[in-house]
Amino acid sequence: MCDTLTALGPATADGRTLFAKNSDRERNEAQGVAFSPARRSAPGARLRATYIEIAEVPQTHGCLLSRPFWMWGAEMGANDRGVVIGNEAMHALVPPSRTPALTGMDLVRLGLERGATARAAVAVITGLLEQHGQGGNCGHLNPFHYHNGFIIADAAEAYVLETVGRWWIVEQVTGARALSNALSIGRRHHAISPALRDHARTCGWIDRDDGFDFAGHLIDPDKDAATFGRGRCARATALLGQRAGALTLPDLMAVLRDHGAEAEGDTDWSPRKTRVRSICMHAASGARRSQSVAAMASELMPGAPRHWVTATSATCLSLFRPVGPSLTPPPHGPPPTDRFDPESLWWRHERFHRQALADVPVVLAELAPERDAAEARFRARMDAAWGQGEGAADAAAADCWAEADALEAQWHDRLAARPRPRHSALGRSGALAWARLNTAAGLPSSPSDRR
Repeated sequence: MCDTLTALGPATADGRTLFAKNSDRERNEAQGVAFSPARRSAPGARLRATYIEIAEVPQTHGCLLSRPFWMWGAEMGANDRGVVIGNEAMHALVPPSRTPALTGMDLVRLGLERGATARAAVAVITGLLEQHGQGGNCGHLNPFHYHNGFIIADAAEAYVLETVGRWWIVEQVTGARALSNALSIGRRHHAISPALRDHARTCGWIDRDDGFDFAGHLIDPDKDAATFGRGRCARATALLGQRAGALTLPDLMAVLRDHGAEAEGDTDWSPRKTRVRSICMHAASGARRSQSVAAMASELMPGAPRHWVTATSATCLSLFRPVGPSLTPPPHGPPPTDRFDPESLWWRHERFHRQALADVPVVLAELAPERDAAEARFRARMDAAWGQGEGAADAAAADCWAEADALEAQWHDRLAARPRPRHSALGRSGALAWARLNTAAGLPSSPSDRR
């Protein structure tokens, strides 16, 4: 389960387009960030995506990718032309295909590699979808099949693209927009696939005004109730609306850290108290297997986009780190897998995160002010460096990552030095569920294992 946000100039404080996304996947499904260079290919070259081969293109764009460790595709990313894309699992009354094809994550990466603008990336994704279809298992330890939705943005425009099989529909964003794990495009759309329009006519879904409520006819209400997709989308929309016309990047980051209406005013909130899925997702026992494993936020200005990534899980307990204009993250250890590696940033943070879960209300109250102050320092440092050229901005980003590493190491050591809480804030069943995943990953014992 994921949540993606965008806000165009009229909705923001300084006229910049903003973008942000949480990627929610299974607990040990590490997600690394890396730069994929532009490449040239000879005529007739083929490209291997996660499951299938497709025709390569002569030239691709360089891309910053946040990618599940076992996939070719990416959950979110940006290219060297200033395009950003994030995807969402979508559930419809039409079952998703289990036949291996392009995955939603493949389509994110292909859109970034081949689309010089947001509009061009929409055309890339819809064309590949019609040609190759979407399908195949997208789960890590548990099979998971779904359709996909996307927010695609650049400095000038943003689009919501929602799909069911090879059908697609596009809405052009005019202000601020949120997308969660639920079909959301109604009668207001910018473009629609011919096959979908033909199907809608055959079913009698086209009304007298030639309108068509895509989500109303195709959303799966049972799956939506389980994922709380429309609920999270409404929550994000409301939070964005509170700052309409004055939105800043920290505002979108704050939305990604939101634990829902259930947590408002509750100083003792913990994931154990959450009945429905929240934007900042924390896994628990039972069917709630996923957590927010990575996050990204971007400011999109012509010729000077700026990107921030956590490269770690639990957005509320993570630091957004800047990526310089080269789109190459500073060195942060080997790419993570689903096995604990103390040299990998994702797993170093995960060791701290799983310590924090045992007493998350206290930890979050203590560390959030330090987190916010550090990010404010990073933004000030990068603001000063951006005008000094690519080398200076990349060097400033590296300094921010080093400071973030040192701060997270302090957080880990501070928690490790404390007496273990007698009972985990996760509760017995939640602690047991986490302990099983810790063992599977080879993670050293942590306080969250305690019942």
